[in-house]
Amino acid sequence: MQEVIKSFSDLFGKTPEVVATAPGRVNLIGEHIDYSDGFVLPFAISDTTTVAVARRSDRQIRIASLQKSADVLDTSLDDLAPLTGEGWARYALGVLWVLGIDTGVELLIDGRVPLGAGLSSSAALECSIATAVNHLFNKGLSLAELARATQRAENDYVGVPCGIMDQSVSLMAHSGSALLLDCRDLTTENIPFLIAPQGLELLIIDTQAHHKLVDGGYAERRASCEKAVSDLGISSLRDISVIEYVARQSELDPTTYIRGFHAVTEMKRVLEAVEALKSNNFVRLGQLLNQSHRSLRDDYTVSCPELNLAVDTAVEQGALGARMVGGGFGGSAIALIKANHVKRCEAAITKEFAYAGFKSPRFFTSLPSDGAHVMPSSHVISN
Repeated sequence: MQEVIKSFSDLFGKTPEVVATAPGRVNLIGEHIDYSDGFVLPFAISDTTTVAVARRSDRQIRIASLQKSADVLDTSLDDLAPLTGEGWARYALGVLWVLGIDTGVELLIDGRVPLGAGLSSSAALECSIATAVNHLFNKGLSLAELARATQRAENDYVGVPCGIMDQSVSLMAHSGSALLLDCRDLTTENIPFLIAPQGLELLIIDTQAHHKLVDGGYAERRASCEKAVSDLGISSLRDISVIEYVARQSELDPTTYIRGFHAVTEMKRVLEAVEALKSNNFVRLGQLLNQSHRSLRDDYTVSCPELNLAVDTAVEQGALGARMVGGGFGGSAIALIKANHVKRCEAAITKEFAYAGFKSPRFFTSLPSDGAHVMPSSHVISN
């Protein structure tokens, strides 16, 4: 935080008025169903994006990132329009556009969530800015309202038709728990996720096959789920059981059917995973993770060779369960594994990646962390 404040002062010649931070996330289970009104079970990771903000007396917007050599992007509130602006800056500009601020700002971003790794660096950026702006301009928006606003920024301004999960968990998460999120009404329940006492760790495997969700694959799959809803004449895939969905297969074309099948079965797996956690049944949780990956790989077809190799190798090394996480087409996988098997698993995955000619993977672990928050004003003033 001190680095951000000093860099802000050096760059803009003033002290920031607000500093806020928001985390990336890992979705334990419940992939590609947030836009179908499903239940999801993510948790916030310790890697965060921090933003320092100060108001201006005019309508100019100045944005810089410590990860972009602090080059300053200059624009104006009057020039904000969807799908405009430099790629990375669209996420920031979209939040300002949605929140409708009435005076210009200066922003300095320090993004420490790995990019393209399926850990929702974009939501961390959006939510850190939304949290800071909400506080700075006394907007009084609730966490649910901020989640809707940041989702709209990504949908309408950036052009990625994401669901509501990533923004919600970045804003609402609590340390020590996964967040059972109802994506229909944004109600939540904290589900204790305490695996260390069981001698387990959740290994995060960044395949470094970096993905981009703006290339159409994500939007195409969301459109398939929306088509299934339309063809079946229901309000959402949340409102049909697996048995009924299978019974009505003839009403859907093959691609629409199989993608919708992932959604309805994944929703069921999420609720079963909650029961497994509540009963400390981590063997069952591992089985559900494996099932989720197979569905994402075979039915939803959003995995890739790097993700499949990471998951398969982790299971071979004794993981209770493993699956890809995030939007897919690259990014990260998770493996629920005994703590004393982690190093062996990392070495095996690294070896298999080298043999396959893939880029060397990265590994880390993270305990469930807190969601977005404004840093105490004393930190800003004293620095």
